[in-house]
Amino acid sequence: MLTATAAGGLLCALWFVPSANATPETPVLESAAATPSPQVKAQARAASTDTSTDTAATGEGTTRLADTGSFDSTPYVVGGALCLGLGAGFVGYSVRRERLGL
Repeated sequence: MLTATAAGGLLCALWFVPSANATPETPVLESAAATPSPQVKAQARAASTDTSTDTAATGEGTTRLADTGSFDSTPYVVGGALCLGLGAGFVGYSVRRERLGL
Protein backbone atom coordinates (compact mmCIF):
# COMPACT_ATOMS: atom_id res chain seq x y z
CA MET A 1 0.00 0.00 0.00
CA LEU A 2 2.86 2.37 0.81
CA THR A 3 4.51 1.73 -2.56
CA ALA A 4 1.28 2.44 -4.43
CA THR A 5 0.85 5.71 -2.51
CA ALA A 6 4.42 6.77 -3.28
CA ALA A 7 3.99 5.93 -6.97
CA GLY A 8 0.71 7.84 -7.12
CA GLY A 9 2.30 10.84 -5.44
CA LEU A 10 5.17 10.77 -7.93
CA LEU A 11 2.78 10.63 -10.87
CA CYS A 12 0.77 13.54 -9.48
CA ALA A 13 3.98 15.56 -9.05
CA LEU A 14 5.09 14.79 -12.62
CA TRP A 15 1.72 15.94 -13.92
CA PHE A 16 2.75 19.55 -13.21
CA VAL A 17 6.09 19.36 -15.04
CA PRO A 18 5.81 21.60 -18.12
CA SER A 19 6.19 20.06 -21.53
CA ALA A 20 9.20 20.95 -23.65
CA ASN A 21 7.55 21.83 -26.95
CA ALA A 22 9.80 23.57 -29.44
CA THR A 23 6.90 25.47 -31.01
CA PRO A 24 4.40 27.62 -29.14
CA GLU A 25 0.77 26.50 -28.95
CA THR A 26 -0.48 29.96 -29.95
CA PRO A 27 0.95 32.02 -32.81
CA VAL A 28 3.28 34.84 -31.86
CA LEU A 29 1.94 38.32 -32.47
CA GLU A 30 3.83 39.96 -35.30
CA SER A 31 2.96 43.48 -34.18
CA ALA A 32 4.52 43.01 -30.73
CA ALA A 33 7.89 42.12 -32.23
CA ALA A 34 7.78 45.00 -34.73
CA THR A 35 7.58 47.83 -32.19
CA PRO A 36 10.71 48.23 -30.04
CA SER A 37 10.44 49.66 -26.55
CA PRO A 38 11.93 53.06 -25.63
CA GLN A 39 14.72 51.28 -23.71
CA VAL A 40 15.71 49.31 -26.82
CA LYS A 41 15.69 52.51 -28.89
CA ALA A 42 17.93 54.25 -26.36
CA GLN A 43 20.35 51.31 -26.33
CA ALA A 44 20.44 51.27 -30.12
CA ARG A 45 21.25 54.98 -30.18
CA ALA A 46 24.00 54.48 -27.59
CA ALA A 47 25.45 51.55 -29.51
CA SER A 48 25.47 53.46 -32.80
CA THR A 49 27.30 56.44 -31.26
CA ASP A 50 29.76 54.26 -29.31
CA THR A 51 33.28 54.64 -30.65
CA SER A 52 35.16 52.49 -28.18
CA THR A 53 38.39 50.82 -29.18
CA ASP A 54 37.04 47.37 -28.29
CA THR A 55 34.68 47.21 -31.24
CA ALA A 56 37.13 48.92 -33.57
CA ALA A 57 39.90 46.49 -32.68
CA THR A 58 37.75 43.39 -33.13
CA GLY A 59 36.09 44.61 -36.30
CA GLU A 60 32.58 44.03 -34.99
CA GLY A 61 31.30 47.44 -35.97
CA THR A 62 28.66 49.22 -33.94
CA THR A 63 25.92 46.57 -34.01
CA ARG A 64 25.32 45.03 -30.58
CA LEU A 65 22.68 42.85 -29.03
CA ALA A 66 20.17 44.53 -26.73
CA ASP A 67 20.56 43.92 -23.02
CA THR A 68 17.41 42.10 -21.93
CA GLY A 69 18.23 42.16 -18.23
CA SER A 70 19.22 39.45 -15.83
CA PHE A 71 17.26 36.39 -14.75
CA ASP A 72 15.26 37.00 -11.54
CA SER A 73 16.08 34.05 -9.31
CA THR A 74 14.61 35.48 -6.09
CA PRO A 75 11.51 33.21 -5.97
CA TYR A 76 13.65 30.12 -6.53
CA VAL A 77 16.11 31.08 -3.81
CA VAL A 78 13.32 31.81 -1.32
CA GLY A 79 11.46 28.59 -2.17
CA GLY A 80 14.63 26.53 -1.91
CA ALA A 81 15.49 28.08 1.45
CA LEU A 82 11.98 27.34 2.74
CA CYS A 83 12.16 23.72 1.59
CA LEU A 84 15.61 23.35 3.12
CA GLY A 85 14.39 24.80 6.41
CA LEU A 86 11.33 22.52 6.40
CA GLY A 87 13.52 19.47 5.78
CA ALA A 88 15.94 20.47 8.52
CA GLY A 89 12.99 20.94 10.87
CA PHE A 90 11.70 17.44 10.12
CA VAL A 91 15.15 15.95 10.72
CA GLY A 92 15.50 17.81 14.00
CA TYR A 93 12.04 16.71 15.10
CA SER A 94 12.83 13.08 14.26
CA VAL A 95 16.10 13.15 16.19
CA ARG A 96 14.36 14.72 19.18
CA ARG A 97 11.61 12.09 19.16
CA GLU A 98 14.19 9.30 18.93
CA ARG A 99 16.15 10.62 21.91
CA LEU A 100 12.99 10.95 24.03
CA GLY A 101 12.07 7.36 23.21
CA LEU A 102 8.49 8.05 22.17
